[in-house]
Amino acid sequence: MAVSLLALSGCTTLTSSNIAVSQTGDRPAPTVDTGGTDDAAVGRREHPRIIAANGGVYSDRPAEIMVARIVGRLLAAAEQPNAQFQVTILDSSEVNAFALPGGYIYVTRGILALASDTSELAAVLAHEIAHVTLRHARARTDRTRTTAIVDRVITSVFGGDTSTDATASRTRESLASFSQNQELEADREGIKIAGKAGYDPQAAARFLGVMSRFATFSAGAGKSEAGFLSSHPSTPARIQKALDTAQAMFGKPGVGEIDRDGYLESIDGLTFGDSPAQGTIIGRRFLHPASKFTFTVPPGYTLQNSQGAVVGVAGDGEAVRFDSAEVQPNVTLTDYLKSGWIAGLKTDSVTSRTINGIETASGLAQTDQWFFRVSVMRLDGQVYRFIFAAKSDGTRFAQGAGDTLESFRRTTSSDLAAIHKVAIHVVKANSGDTADSLARQMKALSRGTELFYIINDLYPGDPIEVGEDYKIVRMQ
Repeated sequence: MAVSLLALSGCTTLTSSNIAVSQTGDRPAPTVDTGGTDDAAVGRREHPRIIAANGGVYSDRPAEIMVARIVGRLLAAAEQPNAQFQVTILDSSEVNAFALPGGYIYVTRGILALASDTSELAAVLAHEIAHVTLRHARARTDRTRTTAIVDRVITSVFGGDTSTDATASRTRESLASFSQNQELEADREGIKIAGKAGYDPQAAARFLGVMSRFATFSAGAGKSEAGFLSSHPSTPARIQKALDTAQAMFGKPGVGEIDRDGYLESIDGLTFGDSPAQGTIIGRRFLHPASKFTFTVPPGYTLQNSQGAVVGVAGDGEAVRFDSAEVQPNVTLTDYLKSGWIAGLKTDSVTSRTINGIETASGLAQTDQWFFRVSVMRLDGQVYRFIFAAKSDGTRFAQGAGDTLESFRRTTSSDLAAIHKVAIHVVKANSGDTADSLARQMKALSRGTELFYIINDLYPGDPIEVGEDYKIVRMQ
């Protein structure tokens, strides 16, 4: 969960020719003229919102240098000598990449972790550059104007402000996805750009296959990859079409740069999975080291950390959402709770008290199909919210919501000591090593062995090359 990311400051940029790679993301980016002055305005308006909604900017000097060099080569190949792009690496574990009108391109550290060589990342970046140069990004933005029904649905459920609600924003983004024809057009143009830039043109098909495997892996872990993996489906037909395109344009496999060693060197140490700065899940506990709070959900709940909220689901049809809200300091928590953002609130149920030295307010709400137990807390000037939902109200449901609120407190030094960073590490295969023996180095992680094969594009029993580098994920 990314908290208070709108207050970004201290921007510096790494520049390579006409590319700026954002390190903090708060400076207005250079823009590319794609045929209309509105494009630049759209990009400038949405850029800080994208940063805030996707975990902030991930700062990693080797990765930034690598991305800038790749984009520079791709722009030259795309015959955009006067175009200016800003590429931002987002601090998100989601496998995602997307573009905005005006030359704004975003890749997540999640997609950097999944790729295994320079040509695979080049394929992703070339695809997004193609969306911009083909003006797809503008067309997608225009379609968001037709999604008012989404806002009405969000309002009817939560009574919320859809201009700030993360769920509404994600839904609008999903509905405004590129069409299938646009995706195929960007595939073809991206393969052409990457191949002309000297990268392996078959990398696009190869990486689509890896992403398909990772999507299946994520689904098995109960995670929803709502970004690149859903808007860029890696169907067998699409993968085959990418292979056919590469062969038609550039001939048989084996042409073009791959640079696996250079790529892996650039991402060695890259954060993997949820960033500790955005909060850490340990069993039923959530800890946020930056904002210095922790809480524990009831037994039976499984927590998942997204960019806008922490969500917990119980097998018996209950759920909880934890997030933050912008509330003026002079507004009391009881007044905020009654201000209309939660539908069906019973105003006479609202009470306030201090728990663990923290100001709180709680209340009950009911709609046609759901019962809600809602609590808000103010800690160090920031307001946080618990929304428990169930099909029916009862003693156990009430007890669970109450216990969770009671558990909300400031972190201690022992809490913070339990947080470990999980990162990509590059290891060299020695004589006698096998894919299976390297995979066992990740057995401490949940489904770590399976993950090893995917992030290295291997299968159990595959041979490995002695002296070659491979990715493993481990706690630091």
